[in-house]
Amino acid sequence: MATTVERAPVRKPSFWRSVLMFLSVIGPGIITANADNDVGGITTYSLAGAQFGYSLLWLLIPVTVALLVVQEMCARMGAVTGKGLADLIRENFGAKVTFWVLLVFVLGDLGNTASEFAGVAAAAPIFQTSIPWLSKFVLVPAAAVFVFIVVTRGNYRFVERIFFFFCFVYLSYVISGFLVQPDWHDVVHQFLVPHFTATNAYILMAIGVIGTTISPWMQFYIQSAIVEKGVKVSEYRYSRIDVITGALFTDFIAFFIIVASAATIFIHNQHAAPGAQINITDAGQLAAALEPLAGKFASILFAIGLLNAAVFTASILPLSTAYYVCEAFGFASGVEKKFGEAPIFYSLYLALIVIGATVVLVPGAPLLAIIFYSQVLNGALLPVVLILMLLLINNRALMGEYTNSLIFNIIAWATVIIVGALTLVSTVQLFFPSLGT
Repeated sequence: MATTVERAPVRKPSFWRSVLMFLSVIGPGIITANADNDVGGITTYSLAGAQFGYSLLWLLIPVTVALLVVQEMCARMGAVTGKGLADLIRENFGAKVTFWVLLVFVLGDLGNTASEFAGVAAAAPIFQTSIPWLSKFVLVPAAAVFVFIVVTRGNYRFVERIFFFFCFVYLSYVISGFLVQPDWHDVVHQFLVPHFTATNAYILMAIGVIGTTISPWMQFYIQSAIVEKGVKVSEYRYSRIDVITGALFTDFIAFFIIVASAATIFIHNQHAAPGAQINITDAGQLAAALEPLAGKFASILFAIGLLNAAVFTASILPLSTAYYVCEAFGFASGVEKKFGEAPIFYSLYLALIVIGATVVLVPGAPLLAIIFYSQVLNGALLPVVLILMLLLINNRALMGEYTNSLIFNIIAWATVIIVGALTLVSTVQLFFPSLGT
């Protein structure tokens, strides 16, 4: 008579073990997504609220979905392959493709790093009202030194804790959003009910809101961070929660930036005489404009958020560049290593910080031109990076059972097409502004 072999029941991880596993892998998703709320992002969201009130809030819903899709793919590739994105591009598409893609990317990152230190300079006048000696010539070098020391003097866990602190400082925008006392009924309605205004200015601002959410450097950084953190496939479900949390949190902050500027600048301009309107061209001016409309506390909180974003992204963006350049060309990399073990990695990181900070302080430097061309380069590169990512993640020999599902591919390719089309439109508008009039 045949005997029945009894198998031991498969035990699911306990609740507390699952919590501990999540805490052990959390970080790359939340940190990367929040770093995308950089000076350019905050400026774009501020201008969206100041010029169009709450009418662009609904865009944050599809933008969050797009961010989730793109970030999840990179995190999954890092966990499955144990390699960074630049490394995979070189192995699968050759050194020539890698060289040209990264050359353009480094130039774009250099301009973006300069724009982050420009954000530090923009926040300086707000703090000078209370601390007169705290000019941009003090604050920018101090930020540059702080950024370099924090990243190079600790291990990965220490650096990650500092980055987490930066993430939570973004909550200052939430407080500012409540302090300005918006019409919450109108806010919720315009957030949940999509509507579109077919004017050139509205379309260009919509392109800006969408385009500022997904930056090329983010994809390289999150995958490198997953690899350096040592996240395994068995732990990936916890990393996915990390990615989702990061995307939701970063656009939660974007929501309150738009609300804060809409409830003050936009409302003020609606009721003010034409000569008394407040014209805002950057986030630093918005922080200053908040004081007479919502009080000094709201203004300072907004400036703190801007300074935090500038220093945070000035830490991560050049770090991302150093990661992917070293990965692509086989140099040692990682904040766990000492300078002597990874000299190219740390030298490149230092060079980007020094050049970015110096450009801001040089009198007459063409900062706007640098930011302009870096944005054009990043915009042109983003669809290319997304296509390479999709080709990699659907390579069964590389990803095995962790390739994209059909539904996920539809969402991902739709994101590529939409982002590519919007990038093309915005680039044409930047070079030929008369076409949009």
